[in-house]
Amino acid sequence: MIRAIQSVDTQSEFYGVVGPAMHEAGCSAIHHMHELNVMGIGDVIRALPRIRRIEASLCTWVQKNQPDVAILVDFPGFNMRLGKKLKAMGIPVLHYIAPKLWAWGAWRSKKLMQSQDCLASILPFETDWFKQHHIDARYVGNPSVISCRDGWNRDDLNRKLGLNQHDFLLALLPGSRPGELSRHVQLLADVNEQIKNQFPHIKVVTTRAPDVTDAQLEPLLNSGVLVIDRMQKDYAMPADAAVAVSGTATLELALWDVPTVLVYRGTGGMIWLARKLVQVKCAGLANILLGDQTVMPELIQEAATVKNIIRELAAIITGKAAVKQRENFANLRYLLGTSDPAENVAKLVFQLIEDKRINHP
Repeated sequence: MIRAIQSVDTQSEFYGVVGPAMHEAGCSAIHHMHELNVMGIGDVIRALPRIRRIEASLCTWVQKNQPDVAILVDFPGFNMRLGKKLKAMGIPVLHYIAPKLWAWGAWRSKKLMQSQDCLASILPFETDWFKQHHIDARYVGNPSVISCRDGWNRDDLNRKLGLNQHDFLLALLPGSRPGELSRHVQLLADVNEQIKNQFPHIKVVTTRAPDVTDAQLEPLLNSGVLVIDRMQKDYAMPADAAVAVSGTATLELALWDVPTVLVYRGTGGMIWLARKLVQVKCAGLANILLGDQTVMPELIQEAATVKNIIRELAAIITGKAAVKQRENFANLRYLLGTSDPAENVAKLVFQLIEDKRINHP
């Protein structure tokens, strides 16, 4: 998105809460993303004092520097509160990646109305849902479509891993946040040990996200999996099958046409709350987009066992489950389309800036 804006206005300057890719694109850091990298009710509660300090720091910076526009990406609990404060300062606010209020939290629609001037959605069905709740959302395309279209092909991946074209490759993807890693790395290491006994010819790979240490991946490393850095240029994981923690990775795998078993273990409180509040049947984005049906098998909490994962993997490796998933993934790619969200968000940003100039010359 930064590069898309720069391609139109080469003099534009960016400041924000940055990760490595944003920094590389030219965004100066007010804060760093790892300071806000929390997931789950327990993590959020423990981090609340730090999160409040960062929010206050951002508001102080905005008040002093008066940027032309604020672009708030995802992270709805934080950004809806921040957006309302920025709007009160007279800053146009674009919220990019609409909060999933359709899954839970429809009651927060009023807060969302008050916290943004423009809502950019990356899921096509959301526009109708938000319209019913009196919010104008624009579908801008899905960023995973672009990254998955332009990344490595299987020959590229084989070369990086030292594999030949006949090797069957299984990806085990444990997530990237500390809580996810602590709950899933050992589980997937145990899966690796079992799968090697049942299918000794299979090669197994995992990915390393930014700021993830060897210690966090130790059980997987000790079980002999190959490791690849997912921050490499044009990263892609077009494996033959995968087991992945619920999140963006499962949507990417669907776009790469990789039959996948979705797993997730959360804290007891988080899972209890989700089961009480969530209004969709499925956890995975691909499954939700495909009519809220389990195209990818989902093994959540107590169902996420080595035995169950191996059973679902065996159906992919030896049966027709892979074919059925790939047929549905073709429909998914059609639903998401091919629009570049970065370019479309850039257009919305310039429209907001122009509207501000007209209304407040």
